[in-house]
Amino acid sequence: QVQVVESGGGLVQPGGSLRLSCACSGSIFKFSLMGWYRQGPGKQRELVAAITINGSTNYADSVKGRFTISRDNAKNTVYLQMNSLKPEDTAVYYCKGHGLGYFSGDYWGQGTQVTVSS
Repeated sequence: QVQVVESGGGLVQPGGSLRLSCACSGSIFKFSLMGWYRQGPGKQRELVAAITINGSTNYADSVKGRFTISRDNAKNTVYLQMNSLKPEDTAVYYCKGHGLGYFSGDYWGQGTQVTVSS
């Protein structure tokens, strides 16, 4: 069964940092694209950052310069380093893997809560 599991959320003060992790079941190379999404209170889910199998990245304008997405192929894990956090970054953060070939389809994690508040 293909799974992606997020961890690392929590409560942090404005200006602080958090690192989210997304662990993939089996090889990370079954996914052509891994992405972090978020859904704030009363808002639609939005793409935060994505990384391709080749390591190319893209970011939402609202997080450019503050967030960094990366992957550790040996650990089958994708990370989202979040710095200079703002209250408006408060949301449930989800990891999604876009599967290749036999694993075609989108695989979502259960989400992890990030709250930025003083």
